[in-house]
Amino acid sequence: MKRKQFVVAVVAASVFTAGITAWGVTQLVSSDAEPSKEIRVVEFAGSGAGNHFTSYEREKYPDLTYAAENSVKAVVNIEKTEEVTFSSRSMGRNPFFDFFGIPDGYYEQQIPQSQERRSGGSGVIISPDGYIVTNNHVIENASKLKVTLNDDRVFEAKIIGSDPTTDVALIKIDAEDLPTLVFGNSNDLRLGEWVLAIGSPFDLRQTVTAGIISAKSRDLNVIPSEFRIESFIQTDAAVNPGNSGGALVNVAGELVGINTVIKSPTGSFAGYSFAVPSSIVQKVVIDLKEYGVVQRGLLGISYRPAGMDDNGEQVSDEKGLEVMEVQENSAAEAAGIKKGDIIIEVDSIPMTTSSSLAEYVGTKRPNEKVTVSVKRDGKMKQFEVTLRNKAGKAELVKKFNLEEELGGKFADITDREKRELQIKGGIKVTSIKEGGFLSNKKVRKNYIITHINDIEVLSLNDADKITGEISTIDGVYPDGRSASY
Repeated sequence: MKRKQFVVAVVAASVFTAGITAWGVTQLVSSDAEPSKEIRVVEFAGSGAGNHFTSYEREKYPDLTYAAENSVKAVVNIEKTEEVTFSSRSMGRNPFFDFFGIPDGYYEQQIPQSQERRSGGSGVIISPDGYIVTNNHVIENASKLKVTLNDDRVFEAKIIGSDPTTDVALIKIDAEDLPTLVFGNSNDLRLGEWVLAIGSPFDLRQTVTAGIISAKSRDLNVIPSEFRIESFIQTDAAVNPGNSGGALVNVAGELVGINTVIKSPTGSFAGYSFAVPSSIVQKVVIDLKEYGVVQRGLLGISYRPAGMDDNGEQVSDEKGLEVMEVQENSAAEAAGIKKGDIIIEVDSIPMTTSSSLAEYVGTKRPNEKVTVSVKRDGKMKQFEVTLRNKAGKAELVKKFNLEEELGGKFADITDREKRELQIKGGIKVTSIKEGGFLSNKKVRKNYIITHINDIEVLSLNDADKITGEISTIDGVYPDGRSASY
C-alpha cells in the first residue's frame, strides 16, 4: 500500500512540473559587489589515508560550500504566464434554414478561445535595485512574470529587453537592497575547473549541483536565429527543465555563465549541460539596459574551419577559419578581406573555431575596430576592420518595436501555411490598431508579411534585422494573393 502511494505521489509531481521550461540555467552579477576571496575548507576527514596519498594542503583544494551558500541568495525562480489562443469546434443552427423551416440545418463553426499557460525557469539578480538576467526562452511571449526570491518574497517583473540571438533577457522587479552576483571572467575558465549550477529544476527552488568545465566554445546550432551567437560552456553539472536562466558560478561565487541548454535524447539531464559565457551575457545585459536593444558589430562574412572540404571532411591540417563569402556593403568588404582568406587571429587572439570568432566579435559594437590577421596566398596580411550593424552601417541602432512601428499584433506562421503558400516563412497579422501603418494602408487581418523594407522576414525573430523607418512591406494573403504596401 505504501509503495502504491509513493508511485502516485511521483506521478502527481511529474504532472505538476510538466509545464516547466525545458532548457537550461543562467545568472548575472552586479559589478558593484566584490566577491570575498576567503574560501572556507573542510578538514580532511580520516586519519587512515593510504601511503600513496600526498600530504593534504587544504588551501590548494576547492570547498564548494562558500560559493553555494552565497550564490544561492541571488538566484530567483521565475513563473511565466502566457495567453494561448486556440479554436474549438461547435455546432449551431443556420438561421437561413430556420426561416424556411428546413430541418437539420446545422453547421460547424470554429470558436476562438484563450487560456493561460504557465511555465517556469530561473534568473540571477545582478544589481541591488532589481535587475535580473535570465534566458529569452524563459520570458518569451509572457503576459505576466512572477519572481520568487530566495527569502520567499514574490514580485511581478517587467521585461527590459531580450536578445534571441544569444537567448539572454533582462527583466526588473521593484525592490531594493537585493543580494547580487558579480561577473567573473568566463575567458579564464580552465578545463576541469569546478563550477556550480544553481536554479529551480522541476520547480525545486535553489537547487545546487556541481560539476567541472568539460569543454568551451561549443556551437550546437540550437538558437533559432540567423544571427545567433553560440559559444557555450559545457559542464557535467546536472541541469534539468526549470534550470534555464540560472547561474553557473565558479568556486569564488562569481557568475561565469547562464545555464541555457540540455543536450539530451529525453529532454532531461543526460550527462552534459551548456551555458552562455559571462563574456557574452555581460555585454548583452549592458546593451539592453542602456539602449533597449543589443548593439552588435558584424564582420559580414560566412566562414568554416580551414582545411575542410565541401562535404565537411577535414582534408588538411590548416589552422584558422576560411572565409567562404563576403557580404556586399559589409565591414569585411570595406576593409579588403576576400573569399578564400584564412583568418588566423583577431586582435592577436587565435581563431581556432567558428564559435570563438562569433563569441569575440559578438562582444563588440558597431563602429568599433578590430585587427584581423589573415593568410592569403601563403602570406600574412593584417586588416583594420570597422564593424558595422545588421543594416551595413557603422552606427548604433535604435530599438525596433514591430507592434508600435506597424500598429498591430503578429504571430509566426505554421509549417502547414508555409507549404500551402509555398513560402519560406513570414509573420501573420493577428490584429490591427486603428491609426497605425497597417490600418492606414488598408492591410487586412491574416495578411502574412514576408519582407519589410525589402529585408526578408521569416519569423518574429527576424524583426531585429529592421533598423530604420518602415517604408514598404511585402507579403501574401491566405488565399495566395500577393500584395505590397
